[in-house]
Amino acid sequence: MVGYDPLSLEFSAMINPANFPGRGRVAVLKTTPSTILEDYGRLMDLAGYQQALPADRDTLLKINISWDTWYPACSTAPWQLEATIQKLKADGYDRILAAHNDTVVVDAYVGEVNNKHRYVTDKYGLENCHLYEPQFKWVKYEPKQPFLVLDKIFPEGVEVPELFYGRNIIHFPTVKTHVFTTITGAMKNAFGGLLNKRRHWTHSVIHETLVDLLMIQQDIHSGLFAVMDGTFAGDGPGPRAMRWHEKDIILASADQVALDAISAKLQGFDPLSLPFIRLAHERGLGVGDPKEIEIVGYDIAQEPAWNFEQTDTFASTGQKMIYHGPLKPLEGPLLRSPIVPWSYFASNFYHNVYWYPYVGRPRVEAALDTKWGRMFREYGDGTVVLPGMEPRAVATAAAAVGAVTVGGLILARALSKKKKGRRSEDES
Repeated sequence: MVGYDPLSLEFSAMINPANFPGRGRVAVLKTTPSTILEDYGRLMDLAGYQQALPADRDTLLKINISWDTWYPACSTAPWQLEATIQKLKADGYDRILAAHNDTVVVDAYVGEVNNKHRYVTDKYGLENCHLYEPQFKWVKYEPKQPFLVLDKIFPEGVEVPELFYGRNIIHFPTVKTHVFTTITGAMKNAFGGLLNKRRHWTHSVIHETLVDLLMIQQDIHSGLFAVMDGTFAGDGPGPRAMRWHEKDIILASADQVALDAISAKLQGFDPLSLPFIRLAHERGLGVGDPKEIEIVGYDIAQEPAWNFEQTDTFASTGQKMIYHGPLKPLEGPLLRSPIVPWSYFASNFYHNVYWYPYVGRPRVEAALDTKWGRMFREYGDGTVVLPGMEPRAVATAAAAVGAVTVGGLILARALSKKKKGRRSEDES
């Protein structure tokens, strides 16, 4: 791993949120498969990425893997990653690291292969840092200003990867909706990397959490930037069970708030109606009001209305009942106790056993016949993994059904014996 002495760097106030390079500016371009790599480089220049990212610091690439199966608009696109690496190297940014987080429902090692990320990072000789592996130390973060919610969710303290301190970071979100935050983008992309496996504890206060995480990022990183891919974009119950659309658009900014605001506007949402954007805007962490954002490159006023919708899956509907509905009193035992794996199983079962084989796979097959689908297929050896039912989830489901069945039989037998006993007493 690249040598790093955390004691040799000053961490406090790395980025001044009131006046950082690129604040309130978003670059937008329309693109094609034949020009995508060059277009991303031009996009980054338009957004002023070199002013935002000091070239003498290591640069982390925070790759997004929302599913270990490839699905259009779900995870970082390989061309999004490759174009950024090419541009960084051409401009003298030689110390580049790829960063991956773990989740309870996604295997990042499988995901980086199926989404062609590993092919790209290997091609350019990048080190892959899986932040949840034991060689990467997590340290307690000392906030420079009060948190909105993280100190209440984690009263023992918030731990973040030591690797992040004093380094630049580039986020790689895609344009899509999300069941909990309406849209997901640059700010949400930090969620996995900055919090550990207990990050699901924050879902009931996810908007405030994203603002807290942006405050942390502006404190510990030497530079912040994001490139967002909308070649495929997704609406519906994101980030996985979406309807995909070819939109041929790419965006970039050093202002995470402004980038998410313009993505939201393109999708058809009022950015300031989304709490995480409004809260970050009100706290001066970026610009969330489209009227105050400078858009360079493509004039999005020309873009036909997308009219995206944010909807829920069966699984997310149940989760919202726990976070905000009638099951709120049970949030602790259901989601913060030893029985919590039930929720991971439910999500895996829904997406990998039911939704993908019966709904998602036909959509993927259709997407592979589009210009961006054909480009995706061209990466690596041309293989695209189209899984059937996820074996582990099926096995777990079978075991669960078996356990319930056996338990039901035992209970029925016990009740039958009890009933017979009462009948005998009555007859006597």
